[in-house]
Amino acid sequence: MKRPAAWVWAAPVTAAGLPLVALAFATGGRVRVRQGVVEAAGGLLRPLLGRAVPGFPIAAITLGHVVLGSSPRSLDETRAHERVHVRQYEKWGLLFPVMYLAASVAAVARGRGAHDGNAFERQAFRESEEVPVA
Repeated sequence: MKRPAAWVWAAPVTAAGLPLVALAFATGGRVRVRQGVVEAAGGLLRPLLGRAVPGFPIAAITLGHVVLGSSPRSLDETRAHERVHVRQYEKWGLLFPVMYLAASVAAVARGRGAHDGNAFERQAFRESEEVPVA
């Protein structure tokens, strides 16, 4: 998909992430644009991401062309992985969150973890050469 079309296709989810970028900035976090992706880290994002999923603190999460991190270091450590998710949003657009959830349900049904067994996560680990955390 061409870059402008990819931005438009992912825009609804990107828009949903922008209030969290503003929250990070307003509470002392860092915000910057890197390689066409808005990155925000720290501030209130740290406790929000740390408690969003009980028992599974989130280091970073992608919403379209927005990547939210618990800290600047977490953004650095997960950048390659999260960029795969950006490309997944560019391909699937607003369908991606639904497909991601369905892939997690399918992984659990197969006896795998909702995160590490998710086909989209497996692709991100593979393409970023990141080792999944067990």
